[in-house]
Amino acid sequence: MKGIAMWAYLRRNPSLLLGLILLGLVLAFAGIGRLVWDPSLAAPLSALPNQRPSWDHPLGTDRQGRDILAVLIVGTPLTLYIGLLAGLLGLVIGTILALLSGYFGGIIDSLVRTLVDVGLTIPPLLVLILVAVSVRTNLSISQMALVVASLAWLWPTRTIRSQVLTLRERAWVQIARLSGANHFQILFFEIVPNLFPYLTATFVGAVASAILASIGLEVIGLGPIEANTLGMTIYWVSYYAALLHGMWWWFLPPIAIIILIFVALFAISAGLDEFANPRRRRAV
Repeated sequence: MKGIAMWAYLRRNPSLLLGLILLGLVLAFAGIGRLVWDPSLAAPLSALPNQRPSWDHPLGTDRQGRDILAVLIVGTPLTLYIGLLAGLLGLVIGTILALLSGYFGGIIDSLVRTLVDVGLTIPPLLVLILVAVSVRTNLSISQMALVVASLAWLWPTRTIRSQVLTLRERAWVQIARLSGANHFQILFFEIVPNLFPYLTATFVGAVASAILASIGLEVIGLGPIEANTLGMTIYWVSYYAALLHGMWWWFLPPIAIIILIFVALFAISAGLDEFANPRRRRAV
């Protein structure tokens, strides 16, 4: 019955259904691709360079002799991993700060609010560039995610705090206080469960922002050079001037995957916003 109810809701929420389908296609491409195509072809000099698409190389090869299809199969999950890890860290840090700030108020709220306001006024890409340069020595995929996560908590902190400010004044929170519940019980057994739909939508937005930030850093050469992420693929496209040389098979496929990922995440975020926002929620 739950499956039927879920399918009925997805049919009433086309944005969420579309996003899940597109994201499923991206994951299927990366997962099934490893089973039907050799991932080792993503290594340099694994094939002849500058080859147009053919039966042996459906998406051609780049100037380093890497099979483009293999690069996308390997790089897509790496890019998603950076976004998921950075988005999760940003959400966890932002939620903790927002709960402390919005619930307790006072000096804690003033400090957190000031820190977030100052952080949001600084161009994020500039800060990320400085952070990436300071730890430039052989960045790994996980280190890249940590660099992106260094600013990924700012916006979640602000938006979640505004939700906590309204929830703490609800009648059921006041009843919990009068019943003798301590702050920990109120926060994690009363407020957080009611925040969960909003946290889910915020997480999807944080993942999309983290992926965008990581690609921005990688395109200018501040990512993990040895990794075949989508952003580093675009970096090598720029480095070897593939656009000027008419090597469309090199830059169009990764751009198409990136667009597909962002459309999927945007649609999922829009669908979850309807679920999280009672004013937009549709009855199942």
